[in-house]
Formats: sequence, structure tokens, C-alpha cells
Amino acid sequence: MSTDQRYQTHLPYRYEFAPEELDAIVACNRAHGFAVVKQVISPEFVEELKASVREVVIRDGLKPGESRYCLNFMELSEPAARLLRHRKFMAVARALHGEALTFHRSAAIAKDVGAGAWTWHTDWTFPEAKAASASAFLNTIEGFSSMWLYLNGTHPSRAGLAIIPDSNAMDWPGPEGFALTEGRKSFYRIGAEPKGHTGMDVPGMLPLLTEPGDLIVFAERTYHGVFPHRGDEVRLSIGLAFRPGQTPFPVPWPLPESARKFIASAPADVRPLVEHYVGIEPGWKFES
Repeated sequence: MSTDQRYQTHLPYRYEFAPEELDAIVACNRAHGFAVVKQVISPEFVEELKASVREVVIRDGLKPGESRYCLNFMELSEPAARLLRHRKFMAVARALHGEALTFHRSAAIAKDVGAGAWTWHTDWTFPEAKAASASAFLNTIEGFSSMWLYLNGTHPSRAGLAIIPDSNAMDWPGPEGFALTEGRKSFYRIGAEPKGHTGMDVPGMLPLLTEPGDLIVFAERTYHGVFPHRGDEVRLSIGLAFRPGQTPFPVPWPLPESARKFIASAPADVRPLVEHYVGIEPGWKFES
């Protein structure tokens, strides 16, 4: 298990696994809302993906402390598209979602040195919450898990990821001393303003320590946050999500042209994974 004496990373169960330990990966993700899979992709592939994030997301550079993201990265990155044919990566995806699965969405994030902490949140849009954006609408599906490759590795000193084990439970009440915000998207300290908490002082939080090539999996409802970036290089990460089954998912926007081209370019063996891909229209907003 990866350790750093400055941070509490020990749990009474194992959460780091080799890629072939598929049953254990699925069991940990279901029970506790996350798992770390060690060395899923090679160092050479890591470098290809880093170069692709730089080309697609930050071609013109970042301002000091800036964070930038791309919500249709798979459509624009040939190296990322190869993940859909990557044996180890797709074995984990199929174990999590079933043999019949559909590629649902992707993202890439670049965070420059000096970027602040990100608000604690869950990716899932709870039934009582309004899906006010295209991203929130895509996250109304139950049963998907996010699969993230932190291409520089992740550590609390350099915009590392932290999660709250067991926060994937539907009736999770929030951390001790905190209350959930409206719609359960985040939480706030009791007595404070009811807006999402950004402090990395949450009871029960687990900083994840990973190396380039490791895969972080977390369930749709798992709450997570990001430390401030006090490292010395731009942090690059990419994430993919799949949904169980190979059936249409109706969305309130037409298929974007970039998504249509992505589907059309898929090799025959990948076509079943992307046939019902819906893309994303970032400008879509819910209108009451």
C-alpha cells in the first residue's frame, strides 16, 4: 500500500489491487465506493496521454494557478480513444459495468501550480436535484463508476485527490460535524454558510497516493475533493465513464458533430461501445 507518514492512508481493508484482481476491485468499489488499480497503463502510454492533454487542453498555455478542462476529450484525442481497446483498462471497465457496456463520457483536466483546492462534491445528480447542465444530466445515471488516470500520479502536495470511503451509500448523512447542501451535491460545516466546503480537514477523508499509470476508480456517489497545488509541474489527468448495457440514453440535445465523427471513426470491434454515445453540449442549460 502506498504510504506517506504525513498523511493517514491506512484503512482496515485493502483498497489497492493489481489489474488482474477484478473481483476484489469490484467488491471494494461496491462496498466502499472506490479502488486503486496499480500500473494499468505503461510509462510510454502515460507520456502519450500527457502530450495529448497538453495539445488538446492547454495548447496556448495556462495562467499561473489556472485550472482548465475538456469535457469531450475522447473525441479529440487519438491516444485516449485507444483506451477503448486497452486490455487491462477495459477488463476493469467490464468487471465494473458488465460485458455489455457503453462509453458514456470523458474529461481531461490540467491544473497549474498554485491552483486552489476544489470543493468537495459528488459527481452524481441525486433524484431530488435539478440537472441544470449537460454534465449534471449525464450524471443522472445510477451504476456508473468514474475511471481516472492521474498522469503525474497523485499526492496531497500537488493537487492530489482525496475521497471519503463509504460515502457512496445512498443514505450517507455527510461527515461528522457537517451537513449536506441542497441536492446533496456537497456539504458544509454545521453553523457555517451552506455552500460547498473546500477545506481538506474533513473527518474520514482519505488522501490517495498513486503513481503514473495507476487507475483510480470511484462510484458515482462517492464524495471527493482536491488539495491545493503546491507542486512544481502542471497536473494532468483524464477520466472516462461507462454505463451498463448497450441501449440508448435519451438526452435533451442533438448529437454534436464531433461526437458523430468520433462514432463513425470507431473500429469495428469498438463500435458496440460507442454506438449509443451521446456526446455533450456544454452550452445546454435546464429551462424551467
